[in-house]
Amino acid sequence: MRRFWTLVLLALLATASAGRAAETAPPAPAAPPAPAVSPPPASPVEIRATDARLAGDARRTRLIIDLSSSIQFQAFALADPYRVVVDLPQITFAMPGDIGRKGRGLVSAYRFGLIAPGKSRLVLDLAGPAAIDKAFIIPAADDQPARLVVDLVKSDRAVFLQEVAAQQKAAAPPAPSEAPLVKPAGPPVVVLDPGHGGIDTGAVTPTGEQEKTIVLDFARMLAKKLEASGRYKAVLTRDDDTFVTLAGRIDIARQKGAALFVSIHADTLPDPFGVRGATIYTLSDKASDAEAARYAEKENRADAIAGVDLSGEPDDVADILIDLTRRETKSFSNQFAKILIDEFQAAAALNKNPHRSAGFRVLKAPDVPSVLLELGYLSNKQDVKLLTSDDWRAHATDAVMAAIDSFFAARQRDIRATSN
Repeated sequence: MRRFWTLVLLALLATASAGRAAETAPPAPAAPPAPAVSPPPASPVEIRATDARLAGDARRTRLIIDLSSSIQFQAFALADPYRVVVDLPQITFAMPGDIGRKGRGLVSAYRFGLIAPGKSRLVLDLAGPAAIDKAFIIPAADDQPARLVVDLVKSDRAVFLQEVAAQQKAAAPPAPSEAPLVKPAGPPVVVLDPGHGGIDTGAVTPTGEQEKTIVLDFARMLAKKLEASGRYKAVLTRDDDTFVTLAGRIDIARQKGAALFVSIHADTLPDPFGVRGATIYTLSDKASDAEAARYAEKENRADAIAGVDLSGEPDDVADILIDLTRRETKSFSNQFAKILIDEFQAAAALNKNPHRSAGFRVLKAPDVPSVLLELGYLSNKQDVKLLTSDDWRAHATDAVMAAIDSFFAARQRDIRATSN
């Protein structure tokens, strides 16, 4: 027993000694601070719209869109034609392809899509004047998704126009400035303009192929060939699925100092039998025929389809110098159209009346020779098969390339002849 207590006493003395040593020993060097690491940037959360539906009647109509999360938005009305526009953050629309084509009550149809990078838009075509009674978000709860709700009530034209004017005054956008015409040094600039884009799909085939995609594929292939030749600088008015206004397309051509502007489209008809083939359109005050007038009116609605406010569109400037420039430009445009028809008929079927003219807004740059190449009819099965074929696209872009070569070769000959 005595030995046990002796061992306990020795252990206590050792512990006390160690404590005193720890108190008097110099402090151990501090560990270096851990390097500051910034958290990785949060990747943007994809917002999805998964379904939409209309309810109500001709006095009150409600649109509901199911969303993967709550969002911020802005809703406003536009006149002539009557529309309601809802601006949204960028959204992936994972909804049935035919949704929105049939309306109900105050809404005759609606469409949605990208309007600019990071920004989507919903456009409701109205059967008549209507007011936005309420527009709000219902957050997700239980097993229900978040929902965007737009309530419309029947109105009259006078009240509708007053509300539109009040909204425009509150927004007070800056006045648009005219793009300067630039004459760059180097090879001629050829601006290729794939029509439509984003919220504006353009024509759609019965099986779902969209004009905006078909013409963009064609324009990209042609641009690569122009650049590869080393003889031209190719510029696209859009290189992705983004909407560009008609005025914006003209501005791009003028800002880049375009020596030639080719707008690329495809048409559709309700009666597709026997109507097929490519058509080349040039600008004129009076349409060459009823078909050209119909097509120009259809294409000139592109801005309205995308929910662009057209009330501030300037009238054409009446100026004798501009008029003289337009006459010269119109002559060059017609020259290129004829060359393009000659080259294109070897690679593709042409319409029975391949050169037409009408008042296309996208062709109205006064100082840039411009044509609209309509590749064919998406309402015709034969044309659709060709327009969606890589082989046909390769041959057709070769034909356009040959026409561009011939056009600029002729221009050079005329310049040399004039200088001599």
